[in-house]
Amino acid sequence: MNNLDNKNPPAVPKHLYLIDGSGFIFRAYYGYPRMNRADGTPTNAVYGFCTMVNKLIKQTDADFVGVIFDKARRSFRNEIYSDYKTNRPPAPDDLIPQFSLIRQACDAYNIPMVEMDNFEADDLIATYAKMGENLGAEVSIVSSDKDLMQLVNDRTTLFDSMKNIVIDREKVFEKFGVYPERVIDVQSLAGDSSDNVPGVPGIGVKTAAQLITEFGDLDKLLANAHTIKQNKRRENLIKFAENAKMSRKLVTLKQDVPIEFGLEYFARRQYDETVLREFLLKNN
Repeated sequence: MNNLDNKNPPAVPKHLYLIDGSGFIFRAYYGYPRMNRADGTPTNAVYGFCTMVNKLIKQTDADFVGVIFDKARRSFRNEIYSDYKTNRPPAPDDLIPQFSLIRQACDAYNIPMVEMDNFEADDLIATYAKMGENLGAEVSIVSSDKDLMQLVNDRTTLFDSMKNIVIDREKVFEKFGVYPERVIDVQSLAGDSSDNVPGVPGIGVKTAAQLITEFGDLDKLLANAHTIKQNKRRENLIKFAENAKMSRKLVTLKQDVPIEFGLEYFARRQYDETVLREFLLKNN
């Protein structure tokens, strides 16, 4: 691994590389066959996570690298809407003991990691991405999560490492029918069944994109909903306007999380080969 020595870390990143650690955990768990270490502890997610992160770190030239995790299932969004993400099943029993091991893996690789109570990993990623942009850095977010596509701009891209695809503004348009600036508006209307975001009944992503393109943004659409000719669509937009506004609060990523660690925390580091070897042998 071509990690850099951070005894004298640069003050300003040239390339900030933010890895969606929580997304990787589940990809690793479902992507690798069940395996256990000698004491019976399951390790397939640990193995998959290490394999994927090791590959990423080897191939990136980024001088600032970090892994971002979800700390808990609940966040401030549950205070806005109590049913937010409550439809999701609990983590599989054989994945639960691997969460702490994966954090130990980050320590073994000497990769900085961040998680915070009351905020989702996406909010932390959004906050750090904004900080990087403000310093003129190139920002790469390693994730395929559609919720992060609202962050894409001329400085920030998503990288889907499984498909080896860079998601830029045009790719976001292919996905949502609008550019990143209006993704929040589309999601507010269409909702998201996987996260229990209600949106407006009867309006999917395609129709939402058409409406936002026609009216300009969510507020203008709701203010002029009475002018829409299709009866059911008009009625639903008027009846569920507050749902759309609440959904907007749920899908909008916070870019001002009161973070504990500044960007300098992510300055790329050299790992200790002995520490890494011991971790890998113990969890083999």
